[in-house]
Amino acid sequence: MRYLITIIISLGFFSLYAQTTTVSATKTGNRIDITIGDRFFTSYHFPDNEKYPFFYPVNGPVSGSSVTSMRNGEYPHHSSLFFACDRVNGGNYWQEGLERGRIISIGARIIEEKGERVVLEDECIWKRPNAASPIIDRRKITISALTEKMYQIDFDVEMEMLMDVTILKTNHSLFCARIDPCLTVKQGGVMINSEGKEGEKATFGIASPWIDCYGTRKTGVEGIVIMQHPSNKWYPSPWFTRDYGFISPTPMFWPENDKETQLKKGEVVKLRYRVLVHEGDTEQAGIATEFERYKSE
Repeated sequence: MRYLITIIISLGFFSLYAQTTTVSATKTGNRIDITIGDRFFTSYHFPDNEKYPFFYPVNGPVSGSSVTSMRNGEYPHHSSLFFACDRVNGGNYWQEGLERGRIISIGARIIEEKGERVVLEDECIWKRPNAASPIIDRRKITISALTEKMYQIDFDVEMEMLMDVTILKTNHSLFCARIDPCLTVKQGGVMINSEGKEGEKATFGIASPWIDCYGTRKTGVEGIVIMQHPSNKWYPSPWFTRDYGFISPTPMFWPENDKETQLKKGEVVKLRYRVLVHEGDTEQAGIATEFERYKSE
């Protein structure tokens, strides 16, 4: 009887745990809100008056506060967690100024709205006045809770070249995160790559599968890691890093000819990134093990 009671209690616990990790998505106007259990996690924003779609906030599993930050006076073009690029066929699809170029969502929708994961899809046209669109991208975004201490965003994107595309050497390119100040090296946090190198000086320009940023909050240690999938073109890309809180695997800042990246009309570039928002430091969160899992997917 004692063992039966134990089993019943255990089953009840796991049932409760499963309920608390249910992920759900709700579309409201020009954003999609994601909830994990009864806690708000993130929103995918795609309004008509923004430079590009982005995620904000990206809330930690313990603090409930964002591990990313949304712009500031010095870098108003850093919008939390986003995908963009500068210097594309004369356009700027990264920095402020909508007339310089925009990445416009034309099809954000929820594919799976509730369960162990949610799945979003979006189609985005890269556009600026008086110029033909150089790129259309198609995104699949999968969000899940691995545990109550780790949330996951998979960002898979296909970029189709609508014409011959030249991207001049730029540090402003592709997937990136602006880190919340309390997690940055400048504020006493840690930035570390897969080889164990730390800080801007040791990670800037270094090709590495992933980088993790974590720091201590009132509720404990939390962090955010970006991983590049081995199937990506340019893998592993070198990283553009800043101790004030910016990380991006940025192949366009280190092109083969040191001048530009050229892509042909009709070419499709497939890129996959994984974001983990976690409790604890890199070792406690098992980030190296998580990357090995990602590699096999």
